[in-house]
Amino acid sequence: MELGPMTWIDIDDPIVVVPVGSCEQHGPHLPLHTDTIIATALAHDLATRRGDCVVAPAIAISASGEHAGFAGTLSVGTEVTAGIVIELARSADWASGVVFVNGHGGNVTAMERAAEVFERDRRDVLIWWPYLPDGDPHAGHTETSLMLALAPDEVRGERSVAGPIPAMVDLVRYGVQPISETGVLGDPTEATADHGLELFASLTDHLAAAVADWAG
Repeated sequence: MELGPMTWIDIDDPIVVVPVGSCEQHGPHLPLHTDTIIATALAHDLATRRGDCVVAPAIAISASGEHAGFAGTLSVGTEVTAGIVIELARSADWASGVVFVNGHGGNVTAMERAAEVFERDRRDVLIWWPYLPDGDPHAGHTETSLMLALAPDEVRGERSVAGPIPAMVDLVRYGVQPISETGVLGDPTEATADHGLELFASLTDHLAAAVADWAG
């Protein structure tokens, strides 16, 4: 299931599934690698459901400029992230296709730019990211519930505090720190593992269906 421990002669035309996360602040209560944990769990679920996938090592540092000013945040920016995604897919010509499971909203522009290149190159690549229309933006009820389901030992629940939910135009213009001093955008205080399991089940079903449609 995992690519890293395999040898090259063990590989037989798989779909390569690449989790894409981030290393950025997620409030005082969630770890910096929250997005990577969620993306990796989704990728592993997909590989478990299908017999033709291997999970690549995660891209764990990506475009997190909107979280500048918070300790622990690392970012390589949109252009570099897009370049990494493009070159990684190009290097996987030995695979039947590549699926990027993106767990970080700040990567959307990079992924869109990469998708344009893949379309022009006629490359077999699917870029997927979660869509939860009722979710809050960052480190709130949604992500905290998912983390309580997936990695409860890494959630510092006693530190959780509610934060504002800004308009997207303000978030893009100003970044997170001028809007929320805690880094939280939403309300994690009533998050539950049960809700996280429901969210995860919905996301995994969505991902599996998207890959089935793409792979034919």
